[in-house]
Amino acid sequence: MIQAITDDTFEQDVLTADGPVLVEFWATWCGPCVQVAKVLDQIAVERAGRLRIVKLNYDENPLVPTRYRVLGLPTMILFAGGEPVASIVGAKSKAALLRDIDAALDSLPVG
Repeated sequence: MIQAITDDTFEQDVLTADGPVLVEFWATWCGPCVQVAKVLDQIAVERAGRLRIVKLNYDENPLVPTRYRVLGLPTMILFAGGEPVASIVGAKSKAALLRDIDAALDSLPVG
């Protein structure tokens, strides 16, 4: 359900996407990223139709993380209308992630 994207596909997959997109920045060596990925898989199913979730490998794609100043992993940035609207840094419980994600989604203009 969660698509892997790259520096090359970021604009098409995120910035010009219809609707909000949550980008998870992760790396293979990042233990907390593995924990968050499992939770994000569940959230992707539960919020399907309202939110799209993608992941970008930090080590293999340095341009986008540098552009958005991603310094710690895992970092999740919610994009809407081609702009970052919320950022979540660090591993959190599913309830905490949903609280942050839903609050950001609820603050977006309708339409």
